Amino acid sequence: MSLVFIIFDKLLLNFLEITMSLNVFGEPLIICSQSPLTGFFRDGCCNTDDNDKGMHTVCVVMTDDFLKFSLLKGNDLITPRPEYQFPGLKSGDKWCLCASRWLEALKAGVAPYVVLEATHEKMLNYLPLEELIKLAYKA
Repeated sequence: MSLVFIIFDKLLLNFLEITMSLNVFGEPLIICSQSPLTGFFRDGCCNTDDNDKGMHTVCVVMTDDFLKFSLLKGNDLITPRPEYQFPGLKSGDKWCLCASRWLEALKAGVAPYVVLEATHEKMLNYLPLEELIKLAYKA
């Protein structure tokens, strides 16, 4: 098999994995946010693959407390960065967070609520569904 076909097959498998992503309930993953546009792939969903070292799998609703916490940890999510097409986040925005940062915020008592239907099933590798449900966002 030629290198071109091997690369194509890998890209096709990644595409199928992303488009068939499931949420923590085992249902199709829904959009987290398109404004601001979120996700590791900037597709609006908390999709992930092997290239996503941060595991941007948990869809949350931002709070001022979390944004301040993240800033203190060296991750400024507030300041707009036009060069990266990043508008900056504010309280109430939905965003795909890295699993480890969300867990860190949970331990610190500032974890934002989770939109379960838009949270990737791989988040279950970090916290059981029963625990996530306790932290679910209710509109």
